[in-house]
Amino acid sequence: MVWLNTNMVLKIIIIGGEAAGMSAAAKARRMHKDADIIVYESSEIISFGACGLPYYVANEFDDPSFMAEFTPEYFIQKGIEVKTGHRIIAVDVETKSLTIQYNGNQFTTHYDRLMVASGATEIIPPINNIHLKGVYTLRRMDDGLTLKQAITDPTCNTITVIGSGFIGLELVDALIKQKKQVRLIERIDHVMPDAVDVEISELLATELRKKGVEVHVGEQVTSIIGEHYVTGIETNLGHYQTDLVIVCTGVKPNTSFIAQSGIAMLDNGAIKVNKYGQTSISDIYAAGDCASVWHQIKQRNVYLPLATIANKFGRIVGENLVGQQVEFPGTLGSALIKVLDLEIGRTGLSENEAKQENIPYKTLVIKDKNHTNYYPGQADIYIKIVYNPESKRLLGAQIIGGDGAGLRLHTLSLAITFKMSTQQLSLIDFAYAPPFNRPWELLNIIGNVAR
Repeated sequence: MVWLNTNMVLKIIIIGGEAAGMSAAAKARRMHKDADIIVYESSEIISFGACGLPYYVANEFDDPSFMAEFTPEYFIQKGIEVKTGHRIIAVDVETKSLTIQYNGNQFTTHYDRLMVASGATEIIPPINNIHLKGVYTLRRMDDGLTLKQAITDPTCNTITVIGSGFIGLELVDALIKQKKQVRLIERIDHVMPDAVDVEISELLATELRKKGVEVHVGEQVTSIIGEHYVTGIETNLGHYQTDLVIVCTGVKPNTSFIAQSGIAMLDNGAIKVNKYGQTSISDIYAAGDCASVWHQIKQRNVYLPLATIANKFGRIVGENLVGQQVEFPGTLGSALIKVLDLEIGRTGLSENEAKQENIPYKTLVIKDKNHTNYYPGQADIYIKIVYNPESKRLLGAQIIGGDGAGLRLHTLSLAITFKMSTQQLSLIDFAYAPPFNRPWELLNIIGNVAR
C-alpha cells in the first residue's frame, strides 16, 4: 500500500456532493486518516439519488428524504468537511486554487488534490415558450416536490412527456399509476433510441399503447402553447391539448465553470479521464455525470451518466486521491428499467452501436417464457444478442419481458465482461425450478441457437 508523506497535511477538495463525490470522500478518508477532505456542494442536499424521483412522483413512497442517503452531519462525524450552498466559479490550475461563491460573496481556497464531481444538468431543447408555467423537468429534489404537487391538481388530467429515455419512461409509468392521460413524444423514430434497438423498442411501444399511452415517435415539439400557463403543444406534425408538460430530453455534463481551465474534455463537455480517474491536469481527478468513462468494448472514452458508474468510479478515485494507483475496468453501459408490466435492460453494444464502431457482428432475437406454463404468472421474455460472427464472443445484449427478465441481464453482463462465447453461454449450469425458469433456461437456448 502506498501512503503519502504525512509530515505535511494533504488537502483534498471535492467539487460536488452526489454519488461520485461522496463515494470518493468516504473512501479517501478510510484510506488516509490525516488528510483534510473538503466537499463543496452547490445545493443544500448531498448523496441525492435522482433515480428515485419518478417513484416519488408515483407515490411509491412519501418521504423525499429517502432519496438523500446521508446528511452533511453524517460525513462531518466521519472527519469530512461538507460545505453546502457553495458554488465553484472557477478553477485555476496554475495556482491550484478555486474561486467559490457563498451567500453572495466570493473567496479563494487552495488544494493539493482536486476531484471534479459536479454532475450533470438538464438539456433544455430549443422549444418556443419552454419556460412557460406548467413546464417541468425532473433532475433535482425540488423538481420532484413541485411536480408531485402539480399533478395532484384535479384539473391536471392530460400530461405530455417529451423524451423517451429512462426518466421519461419511468415518469410515464408513474403518471399512468396516477390515472393520468399520458402522451409520450420522441423525436427519433422509436422509443428508448439511445438504449435499445428497434425490435425491443417496438415491443415496449406496443405495451405502452395497450395501457393507454399516446405514443408519438419521429415527432418533435416546436412550441409550448399558452398565455401564462401551458394549454397545449405544437409539433412538426400537429397540435395537442395538454395540462402539463415534462421535459426529459437528457442531461449534459455540468462543467461550464472549468471551460477555461485547460482540462481536456469531450465535445459535449464531459471531462476526459484515464482509468485512474486522472484528468489532463496534474493532481486533478474527475468522475460521475460530469466525466467520461472507458468503454470495455468500444475501447474509448464515452459519456454514460449512470449512478452505478458514478458510485464505483468515485470509490476508485477516492483511493487514487491519496496515492494509490487503482484502475477502473470500464463500463458496458448496463442499465435496467421497469415500465408498466415490462422489465427492459441493455448491456454492451447495441446493433446500432456495433455499426457505428465498425465492429463485425451478427444478431439474434429469441422469444421464450420466464418460467413453466403450469406455474402462475407466466410471461414472454425476448432477448436480443449481438456477437462476433467468427469467435462467437458476446458483444451486447438487450432484454424485455415479464417477471425475471431484468435479473437475467446480470448474467449477460458477466458473460460479456469475461469475453464468453455463445457456446459457453449455452452450457452454463443454470439452476432450474418451475417458479423461476423452464428446464432449458432461455439464456442457454439463445447460446445454442447462436452457435
